[in-house]
Amino acid sequence: MTEKTLRLDPGIADPDGFYNALVDCYRDLDERQVGLLNARLILLLANQIGDQALLGEALQRAREGI
Repeated sequence: MTEKTLRLDPGIADPDGFYNALVDCYRDLDERQVGLLNARLILLLANQIGDQALLGEALQRAREGI
């Protein structure tokens, strides 16, 4: 089994396009809707990753400095 590591290098072909789509996704949402969107997006992406160790590392790195 190959050990997976959290990818930290740029991996999105069009980061500006993705950023614009992300910002547009939040447009006109109230605070409650933003929270729901965040939760759904996190769960969808976590399911796509699927690897518990990678998800744990991502959680740790996301919390660093907060």
